[in-house]
Amino acid sequence: MKILIVEDEPAMVELLRYNLESEGFDVVSAHDGEEGLLAVEEEQPDLLLLDWMLPGVSGIELCRRIRRDGKNSALPIIMITARGEEHDRVRGLDIGADDYVTKPFSPAELMARIRALLRRRNPDIGAEKLTVGDVELDLVAYRVRRGERDLHLGPTEFKLLRFFMERAGRVLTRDQLLDGVWGQNVYLEDRTVDVHIRRLRKALNAGDEPDLIRTVRAVGYCFERV
Repeated sequence: MKILIVEDEPAMVELLRYNLESEGFDVVSAHDGEEGLLAVEEEQPDLLLLDWMLPGVSGIELCRRIRRDGKNSALPIIMITARGEEHDRVRGLDIGADDYVTKPFSPAELMARIRALLRRRNPDIGAEKLTVGDVELDLVAYRVRRGERDLHLGPTEFKLLRFFMERAGRVLTRDQLLDGVWGQNVYLEDRTVDVHIRRLRKALNAGDEPDLIRTVRAVGYCFERV
């Protein structure tokens, strides 16, 4: 899962990055509100850690703008701030934050809050089986079924399908698919994604079954919740 940190203190960014990467999260960061808003659009994170006091656009204003944006309005947001008064916490939650952490905080507690929030937003995280529509993916037995039919997938197609199903309904760019399935330090051409998606589609779709992978022109792909 990808977490975006919007924080202007480099030491705090590195502390958060260290703890998040130790837990297996992919981490990106921005240092002010405008950069943070752009990163939300480009990176499509699974959760946002947002500092209240930012140069330029404040964390509160950034949270307000995200909640007004239909595409990202459901993005989980945790506010991180030195403002610990009750009326400040209430204001942050009223503006749309899902949780509120006051500096200084326990990294272990923050990690627990992040995991809990991600589980509430996506109960499939950490599950042994993923189910979207009539497709079931067994992460323990490495088996895939669509309806009554067993699907035979190669390792890459299995990982690709899992990545899609954990983010069903979201439009994913080719770069996001490359990073999520092959890894950020692997350099492949975008058409590699297209080749494996063709293989996955061939395995998924038989007869008059609807195509579950929608191509979004000039953007990427979306696994539909049929």
